[in-house]
Amino acid sequence: MTFLAKLFGGLTARPVPRGPDGYRAFAVGDVHGRLDLLNQLLAKIEAEIAARPVANNLVVFLGDLIDRGPDSNGVVERLRNWQLPNVTPAFLCGNHEEIMLRVLAGEPGVLADWLRFGGGECLASYGLDPETLAAASERDALAAVRNAIPVEHREFVASFADTFRFGDYLFVHAGIRPGVAISLQQPIDLRWIRYDFLEDATDHGFIVVHGHTITAAVDERPNRIGVDTGAYRTGRLTAIAIEGPARWFLDTGPPR
Repeated sequence: MTFLAKLFGGLTARPVPRGPDGYRAFAVGDVHGRLDLLNQLLAKIEAEIAARPVANNLVVFLGDLIDRGPDSNGVVERLRNWQLPNVTPAFLCGNHEEIMLRVLAGEPGVLADWLRFGGGECLASYGLDPETLAAASERDALAAVRNAIPVEHREFVASFADTFRFGDYLFVHAGIRPGVAISLQQPIDLRWIRYDFLEDATDHGFIVVHGHTITAAVDERPNRIGVDTGAYRTGRLTAIAIEGPARWFLDTGPPR
C-alpha cells in the first residue's frame, strides 16, 4: 500500500444531503417588506413548478417577512392568501415577527426599539406615522398599533413555526445553538443567534438553511447555507431549491 493509500484509505466520503423522495422544497430568504421582489421570486418559483411538475412542492419562508422595506402590509396580505395547486406553504418566525407580536401583546418598552429597527417602515405600510407614534404615550401608541394591524394579519403571523425539517436539511430563521438537540433549542437562538452559530463548523447531522444574516451572495458552507442576500437594500431576494440530491438557487435582481 502506498503512503497516500495508507493516508486516505480509511476516509469515507460525506453522504450527499437529500430531500425526501417525491418532494421539492423552496426556502425563501428574508423578504423585509419588499412586495415587488416577492412577486418576482414567486413568479420564478411558480414557473419552475409548472415546467417540471412533482407531486409535492413546499415553499418555506424563513422569517422576517416584515420591517425595513416599504410594504410589510402587502407582503403579509399576499402570502396569507397565496395558493397554488400541489404547493404547501410554510412560514417560520423571524426576530422581526417576534418583536411585532410582543408589541401587539402590549409588552412595555418594546415599541420604541421596534420603531428604530424596521418597525417604523412596517407601521407606515399600515397607515401609521412613526414620528407621531414616537411622540405619543406608550399606551396610546400601542392602542394605535393594535387598531391598525388587522386581526387576520396578527393571527397569521402568530401561527408561524420555528423550524421545518426536510430530509437532510433543517430550515430555520437565524440558526441553531451548536451541540444542543433540536428538541431543546430555544426560540431566542432559532430567531436571533448569529456568531456562535455562523462561526461554528460542527457537523450537525443535517444542513441548516437560514436567513437573518445578510451576505452579498449565498453563504454555502458544509454545515449550513445562508440565503439572506439583503433584499430590502440590494434588490436581490434569494431562494434555495432542493429536490432529492440536487439543490440550486433562484433570485431577483440583475444577472450575476
